[in-house]
Amino acid sequence: MTIPSGPDPGQPDPGLAAIMSERRQLINVAYRLLGSLAEAEDAVQETYARWYALTPDQRDAIASPGAWLTTVASRICLDQLGSARARRERYVGQWIPEPLPEPAEWIGSRPGGPADPADRITLDESVSMAFLVVLESMTPAERVAFILHDVFGYPFAEIARIVGRTPAACRQLASSGRRRIRAAHAPAAPTARQAAIIRDFKNAWQTSDIPALIGLLDPNATITADGGGLVTAALHPIEGAEQIARYLAGLVGHAPGLTILERTVNGQPGLIVQDNGTTVTVFAFDIAGDHITRIWAIRNPDKLRPWTTG
Repeated sequence: MTIPSGPDPGQPDPGLAAIMSERRQLINVAYRLLGSLAEAEDAVQETYARWYALTPDQRDAIASPGAWLTTVASRICLDQLGSARARRERYVGQWIPEPLPEPAEWIGSRPGGPADPADRITLDESVSMAFLVVLESMTPAERVAFILHDVFGYPFAEIARIVGRTPAACRQLASSGRRRIRAAHAPAAPTARQAAIIRDFKNAWQTSDIPALIGLLDPNATITADGGGLVTAALHPIEGAEQIARYLAGLVGHAPGLTILERTVNGQPGLIVQDNGTTVTVFAFDIAGDHITRIWAIRNPDKLRPWTTG
């Protein structure tokens, strides 16, 4: 991310370090609100642009710059969420949130960009793919109220100023979002158990062992792919364990040179597929008990920029 312009050369800004130290928090908030790292970076960049558009006296009058930055970033995200719905209606195929790698594998989301710890997302339950997908079903105001309150602990009085509602209305919005999460998102299996299931799934997939794949999948499992119209991908979700198993086995059969690797995806065990060292697909999973219930296959190359190659 480009560092925003500060004072003129030769006029050091003693508050620059403090202001820039808020960037990681802003990136974390914006990613959860938007489900896209690229869009989150743009929102944070715009936030800093607005900060430096203020006069020095205006900046000095702000008692809590961090709170000001979060408020502005959240409002920008709220506006983007409103327009995102229209954009996603025109999206080719299924839209899936942008997957994030383990911090150790981060390479910077901008093409050729260096790794930057300030841009890394804290990988916890609130960025699991299953969680982010449920967030997509919320209204923009509902999503902002829920994320800011339940994930980041902001009081409803502050959230009210961001979304333009009363604190009581924001409390209801967050409560509605909470109910959506509870209804659609079962508690995750222990990480070690998830990893073992994904490893078995990988081995069965590599050997095209269809019965083994079916045994690892919930009978009503679904797989959703996102190619964004840029690469080939199933335009509609595929449902049913047997249908998914045969579909995946067919993929391996048609591209025997691909490499399947175990990786952490949004903080949970997942898989990536590489072609000559370049990551071409990221797989995220939702597991209930001992079975995989949902698979997300992200193939849109614009969403794979944070992943290492090789």
